[in-house]
Amino acid sequence: MTHATIVSINVNPHGGVPKTAVSAAVLGTNGVAGDKQRNLRFHGGPTRAVCLYSLEQITALQDEGHPIEPGTTGENLTISGLDWNALSIGTQLRVGAAVIEITAYAAPCSNIAGSFVDGAFTRISQKTSPGWSRVYASVIVSAEVRVGDVVTLVAPAVAAETATTATTGS
Repeated sequence: MTHATIVSINVNPHGGVPKTAVSAAVLGTNGVAGDKQRNLRFHGGPTRAVCLYSLEQITALQDEGHPIEPGTTGENLTISGLDWNALSIGTQLRVGAAVIEITAYAAPCSNIAGSFVDGAFTRISQKTSPGWSRVYASVIVSAEVRVGDVVTLVAPAVAAETATTATTGS
């Protein structure tokens, strides 16, 4: 795998999109510090604490003519260099000092229509375009992350050991 990194951390203290870039934020069990969700039925909470998207997917969508940019579709972390097709529910990632687990594909909604030609926000639906969706993650180990932090796949046993060490301090 190539060297994957965080290229943008995106938040909106009022909720909704677009989310704007910040240099660092804490990933916590209930979300990203400084970010708010307006509709908790579909966003946020422990199983949707962080939304991630691929810079390579964004670039490919731009090449198709879509006016998408990091943060305009509501992702908290824009990541470069990660094999997006290798991600699935249950995949664990170390993001800087944090550890997260992919919990769901993020269904697109009309709030992100401005990021797509003719409002075609379903372009990033996992159901109609597998591999193009944003993903939600829960936070296993909370930590501050920064732009430039390395992102790596984590074996489940390593993540569990890290979580135990973080909680016990041993």
